[in-house]
Amino acid sequence: MKKYIMALDQGTTSSRCILFNKKGEIVSVSQREFEQIYPQPGWVEHDPMEIWSTQASVAVEALAKVGANADNIAGIGITNQRETTVVWNRKTGEPVYNAIVWQCRRTAPIIDAIPADMQKKIRQRTGLIPDAYFSASKIKWILDNVKGAKKEAKAGNLLFGTIDTWLMWKLSGGKIHATDYTNASRTMLFDIRKLRWDDEILDYFQIPKSMLPEVHPSGYLFGTSDEKIIHAQVPIAGVAGDQQASLFGLCGFDKGDVKNTYGTGCFLLMNTGEKAIRSRNGLLTTIAAGRSDKVNYVLEGSIFIGGAVIQWLRDEMEVVKKASASEKSATSVNDTQGAYFVPAFTGLGAPYWDQDARGTLVGITRGFNKDNLSRACLESIAYETQDVIRAMEADAGYTLNSLKVDGGASKNNFLMQFQSDIVNTSIERLKMVETTALGAAYLAGLTTGYWASEDDLRKNQKTDRIFKPVMSEEERKERIRGWKRAVKTAEFWAKSK
Repeated sequence: MKKYIMALDQGTTSSRCILFNKKGEIVSVSQREFEQIYPQPGWVEHDPMEIWSTQASVAVEALAKVGANADNIAGIGITNQRETTVVWNRKTGEPVYNAIVWQCRRTAPIIDAIPADMQKKIRQRTGLIPDAYFSASKIKWILDNVKGAKKEAKAGNLLFGTIDTWLMWKLSGGKIHATDYTNASRTMLFDIRKLRWDDEILDYFQIPKSMLPEVHPSGYLFGTSDEKIIHAQVPIAGVAGDQQASLFGLCGFDKGDVKNTYGTGCFLLMNTGEKAIRSRNGLLTTIAAGRSDKVNYVLEGSIFIGGAVIQWLRDEMEVVKKASASEKSATSVNDTQGAYFVPAFTGLGAPYWDQDARGTLVGITRGFNKDNLSRACLESIAYETQDVIRAMEADAGYTLNSLKVDGGASKNNFLMQFQSDIVNTSIERLKMVETTALGAAYLAGLTTGYWASEDDLRKNQKTDRIFKPVMSEEERKERIRGWKRAVKTAEFWAKSK
């Protein structure tokens, strides 16, 4: 009996497996963190084999927790940290280098060297602003810096994949080398209108086309798992990058639907329907998760440091012992004493796209304490989101009247209320906050017939809480003015060298 859909949720800091039932409820979850590798300042890596081993083990554990086996699984959905780049040998299956993570800034010089005419083509065809964030420059770095890699690539012996591709390759025993439109659209190599790899951009980065995976819709029968891996041939039937999976999990199927995910970074997505809007305000145009070659597009604002600032408070500053304690710390004081924190640890994302900006704390006085710092850090997430919302409204031509939220930091009531206040709109938090994994499950479930239609998915949605703005317009404007001054300070720090 096919009781469940399995979602493999491979994130930036951990690998998880969640089993969902027909009501879209979690029946089992297993999670393991893995090592974050920092070889040099600004460099971030993961061990691809550790990613695979943790993901495989949590899949087995999640089944064991409910006494299930792979024969009880109707389909597997995969969602993943996007842009993170793996290159491996197609014959041995061994990575030639560690995975270069989306946060890694080592390839900034490669981006800076792109001539203006090629930058324009990249923007027009891929919908992305050239940045070290995306996969293209990471692939080039590996080919240029790993001994023998360029030669092996030219000989057709190396494969590239974002994490979804790597997991499918391993899960299928090397039979599947594929990705979906959402992940392909984050590589800076994919023409999002023609829905194919762009030969001219590939030539510029000197990346052989033979390295690249096949590209399919997010809801698609990619193949099956190898019996040796999870003891059954289960359809791998849904794949989407984490943010597009989240939008799908929130039932953001239609034009005008908007969500913000408060994860390691923050990612605001607006479904713009079948029109790929070219942003004039520093946003990205990318592809929404779907089940056909007739795609919907999204405008996306990517904030590099969101919930990661809470991890920083816990791990580096030791202000709180656990992430959930940040809310109590922040609400133990009335304000930040006029201070602002700009968490530009790896530069600023949308709408600024300043890869040289750095983290900045401004406006502190003698009475400023650790709780004021907690509050300033949480507020910074809301300010960053406000910047993106205003840019998105300008591009789309209308004002948002509500925002759906998910992700770990969305559980923080102080942050959600401050977010509502600072953007002056209602915030809807669903009872199901694991919408990224749910989106992957929904894609796989629709593809395999586990769910009959999108209407079945809408019936599963339940609201946890709605936050409404209470801040005065005068205070809101004053706070935002202070934030913008703080951002200018963060940008000035690098430019004043």
